[in-house]
Formats: sequence, C-alpha cells, structure tokens
Amino acid sequence: MGLGNAGLPLAAVIADHGIQVVGVDIDRRRCDLINSGKNPIPQEVGLDELISRYGGKGLVATTEYRDAVSCNVFIVIVPLFIDKNHNPDFRTLESAFRSLGSVLKRGDLVVLETTVPPGTTEGLALRWIEESSELKLGQFYLAHSPERIMTGCSISRLREFPKVIGGVDERSGIVAYDVYRRFIPNLRLVSSARVAEMIKVMEGCYRDVNIALANELFKISNELGIDFHEAREHANHEYCHIHMPSTGVGGHCIPVYPWFLINEMVRRERAEDAVMLRTARELNDGMIRYWMDRIMDGCMRIDKPLVDIRICIHGITYRPGVRELHHSRNLALAKLLKSRGLKVGAYDETLSKEEVLKTGLEWMDPEDADVVFNSFELSLTIRHPRDAPA
Repeated sequence: MGLGNAGLPLAAVIADHGIQVVGVDIDRRRCDLINSGKNPIPQEVGLDELISRYGGKGLVATTEYRDAVSCNVFIVIVPLFIDKNHNPDFRTLESAFRSLGSVLKRGDLVVLETTVPPGTTEGLALRWIEESSELKLGQFYLAHSPERIMTGCSISRLREFPKVIGGVDERSGIVAYDVYRRFIPNLRLVSSARVAEMIKVMEGCYRDVNIALANELFKISNELGIDFHEAREHANHEYCHIHMPSTGVGGHCIPVYPWFLINEMVRRERAEDAVMLRTARELNDGMIRYWMDRIMDGCMRIDKPLVDIRICIHGITYRPGVRELHHSRNLALAKLLKSRGLKVGAYDETLSKEEVLKTGLEWMDPEDADVVFNSFELSLTIRHPRDAPA
C-alpha cells in the first residue's frame, strides 16, 4: 500500500521472488505506467528491468483497496509528513489503515514500513485496524519493519542491506519474520515493533548529529585558516568518522525523524533529554544563513551594484542525482538569497528548465552568472573580482 520511492522497489523485489503482488496507490497514472511495464522512477537503478518483467503480471497496480481482498499480507508504506511545528500528520497513514481494515481477514498479516515515532504501530495503527476491521489482535498479526533504503539504490539495499522486523506481540513477530525472509535475505527479528521503530529513528538521528558536527568543524576550520578536507582525511580511521559538511540536511528522512523524539520528550516534560538532537537540527537548518553570508561576501568583491550581480545556485535538489526537492536546503538557500532582493537563479542537471521555474527561481546557466555556488561541492566561484590581477 503505497507505490512511491520506497513502496515500488519493495513490491518489485517481492514479485521477483515469485510472490504475486497487488500494489495500491492513489495515483492512477502511476498505476497505469506500472501495469504497462513502464517504470515511473527511472533514476532507481535496477527497477526498469523488474517493472518491465512483472508490471501488470506478477505486480499489478490499482487504486482500489478491494482489488487486494484476496491478499493475506498487507504492507503499508505511505508517507508520514510533519506540520510547521514538526509534529507528525497522521492523516494519510490513518486513511491507509482504515481502508486496509475494510479488506482485512482473519489470519492476515499487516506490516507497517513507514518510519514513525516509536509506539505508533502498537498504538495508533493497531487501533485504526481494530476499529475498521472489527477484528482483534490475535485474529490478525501486526508488525513493523522500517524501510532502510536510499533513493537511487533501493533494489541493492533490499537485496543486501540488513533489515529488521518486530511484532506488536511475539506471535506477530514470528509470523512476519517467516514471511519477510522469503524475499529479504539479510533479515533480523527484534523483540518488538517499538524496538524496530526506534532502530530507524536512531539511524536518522545519528546522521543528523554527525552532519551537524561536520558542519561546525567546517566553519571552525575556515575561521582558523585550516583546510577542513585535509584534516578530515587524516582524522578519519577505524574509531573516527567525520561526515562531509553541507548546506544542511534535506530529504524525507534525516531532517524529520529527530523531531519524533524531541517532541515526545517535550510532551513528557523531559526536553533536557533531547538537547543534542534539537541543537543538531537547529545547526543544520542554520547552515543556509552561513552560506548566504559567504555568497554575499563573494558578491562584495565584484565591481557591480549588488542588485545587478547574477547569482547561480548549482544544484537545488536535496542530494546529487536525485530528482527530489523535499526539505532541500539548497533550494531554501536560493530562496533566502532571493528574499534579500538579489538576482538568483538555479541550475540542476537532474531538473528541466520548466521544473526549476516551478520553484519560483530563474533558470540560469552557471556560465552566465557572476557568482556560482555549487551546493554539492560547496565551491564558490567569483567571476571578475575587483581584486583580481589585470
């Protein structure tokens, strides 16, 4: 249930193990493409072949939940968004579970793969299913197995990377493990759904905190006149891994998951137990102001009125090679500069001119700009600075 960047690769891998799959998605056009053997996520390596082979046959896509009534395993992998206060918006997830309840039967297994705050599967998900199906836990099984993929290499991750699964009770965990090991070769059963949920959230927090550390060390190194990348190369070894600095953290995962724990600690009046997570979030989100200042300093070196200087942000997706703008700090940086009244454009190899224009930015070739900031390489090019030799 959910044939997006995470759900479709999983559905295709399951089909590749000889299991008949019905995929439910609200996007009719996406369903039509899949059923005609066409891959709607072309940047996903290895997915073209699987969709060509199984689309409309071993993997049938539909917008109707009733088309899945003959299934006995239901995997839910729909998005969970956060609102402006960083609280989860469960409406999409609740709708999926209540719709699932209308076709659920005795003995069926339900597995939630969407990353959620710990306790969601045994709490909200279980309540939604029981209310909509009129079945009780024990008459069906419920587990959590967080997706652990990375856009662009999801197929290889599913085939090689360790995956965990845990039930809301012991029997559910065993049933879910026996099903998943048919198509996941590197599978580990953990003690509960709550532990499985926490594992994925912890991974996101780890990345966020370590990227924040790298960003802070990068700023300090520049202030001290030290080549950060040289220092990092020799600092990293078996017991130390300094991440790469950035304009912040974007995407569907890392900037979202720490808030699950931060807000839970606030609700419990234990905010002091999540100080590092909050600090990392604030530091990473604040990196666009740091880079704005660096870019503005570069503009001051050009013998032109500031309002006439053309600034190109080279790369506005949240990660190189990925056609996604979700929580992109590169896009946020471009818009922040534009809000200061500057002439800001964008260029991105993965996006068309029309897609860039839809963001509200001008399409700008880097060769036509006075200042070019490559957001993925963190390089700043100043053309014809006033202090350059004649």
